[in-house]
Amino acid sequence: MAYSTRYYSRGFSSSNLLPPGVRWLLIVNTALWLVYFLGVRTGLGEVFQHFGLVPAQVVNTFAVWQLFTYMFLHDPFGFGHILFNMLTLWMFGKDLEAAWGTRRFLKFYFLCGLGAGVCVVVANYIFGSPYTRTIGASGAIYGLLMAFGMTYPDTTVLFSFLFPIKAKYFVMIIGAMAFLSSLGANNGVSNVAHLGGMLFGYAFLKYEALAGGRRGGFSLGESLRYRYKQWQLERNRRKFQVYMRKQGRGGPWVN
Repeated sequence: MAYSTRYYSRGFSSSNLLPPGVRWLLIVNTALWLVYFLGVRTGLGEVFQHFGLVPAQVVNTFAVWQLFTYMFLHDPFGFGHILFNMLTLWMFGKDLEAAWGTRRFLKFYFLCGLGAGVCVVVANYIFGSPYTRTIGASGAIYGLLMAFGMTYPDTTVLFSFLFPIKAKYFVMIIGAMAFLSSLGANNGVSNVAHLGGMLFGYAFLKYEALAGGRRGGFSLGESLRYRYKQWQLERNRRKFQVYMRKQGRGGPWVN
């Protein structure tokens, strides 16, 4: 992350100041960064090379765990990467977890991170180098920013600690910045991961809203199971129509 942010106009209590999902993500990410930091300086940094996201390894050697583990590694040569990511995770994640509950919050966080990883793999094979290594939780965190902007669109955010702006416009700006940056020269920042996290976050929330509106509110998993059952029923109906036509019975073939 490269954007300092702060929001206000929504009060918070001690109960949602550091909810369990955010707390454990902060602890695990910070602890692993410290281990990585010490490992690099003691000659053991090579161990962590297998856990960053390298598209060629995901595709050629089926190292699919990298789509998950890359989220927990941050630049061991500086403190800025982990600082901005964890600060943004806390500032925007705590209210989302308080509103959604820990289970839904973590599911959303990891879905955005995994989705961002998939986008990195595809984009590097098409436009970049499949041997480029990506680390960091920014994809998942950009998904949280998208969710915050959609959930609390009129909450005021201080962009770079200076400029008050509504969250919905803030999300539009950082999304546009990530998109434009992805078109320029490589600057060492995976803007594709940022965009992928935002895209998957937006799709997840929109799909849940659509599915919930149709069936009175239910989770993405329940929605997929419902769609699968509907598909099975439709397939069986068509098979029955084919059977009836072969028997010389039945009306027109309804599509």
